[in-house]
Amino acid sequence: MAAENMSVEEIEQQLAQLTQERLELENTLEQRRHQEKYALVEQIKVMIAEQGYAVADITSLLTGRKRRVAVAKRGVARQYTAYMDPDDPSHVYTRGVLPGWMKAKMQAQGYDPDSRTDRAAFKTNVLKAVA
Repeated sequence: MAAENMSVEEIEQQLAQLTQERLELENTLEQRRHQEKYALVEQIKVMIAEQGYAVADITSLLTGRKRRVAVAKRGVARQYTAYMDPDDPSHVYTRGVLPGWMKAKMQAQGYDPDSRTDRAAFKTNVLKAVA
């Protein structure tokens, strides 16, 4: 039946029917994708076992989370020491890239910010460790 010969109610009814069919197709597609993913996982597990490895050893390499998972299992989070500038308590350094204030202060006192030993000495000798 051509749409130009249909009444408004018939067009609305056909649109509703098409919308329902679309939803059903989308659900079926999602289920099929889900099934295929699980089938792929099973194939991969078999391949891993055939090579003589444990699945957990290989999946940790894929996700890069082995260390974090181990920490989460132990329930222990890593604690880092925070260091405060005794001249300006708003300047606090915990870890990572050195902040500008710390680099400037290190250079002013003759320490090399690029040297690991100088950074350690600076933290010990100049900054104040915060609990």
